[in-house]
Amino acid sequence: MDIHFEEVFKNMLPVLASKEYEFHLYGYTTVTKEDIWTYCLQKVWRNKAVDEMAIHKIVNDILHISPAAFMTFTQIEAQRVEDWFSDLNTDELQMLLGSHREDENHK
Repeated sequence: MDIHFEEVFKNMLPVLASKEYEFHLYGYTTVTKEDIWTYCLQKVWRNKAVDEMAIHKIVNDILHISPAAFMTFTQIEAQRVEDWFSDLNTDELQMLLGSHREDENHK
């Protein structure tokens, strides 16, 4: 994070705190200022240079985040990075993937 970008984040802390408080009022008590900032970077400003944006635009974007949009994004991100086979041990994974090899050996 370059210095100017970090300065933008620090300047937005009161706005992020306000939005965090709003989320907490709606029952989303685990949402943090950093979560909201990350959402903005990855979703709202995905193709924008945040350190070059006007302050009023950044504030407006943060204040207009809906809890529904935020939660949908976080759920999709969680599913995208989730390891579907994390609960399987090596033998179970081999049994799942190895069944194709056994069929080829029986031909």
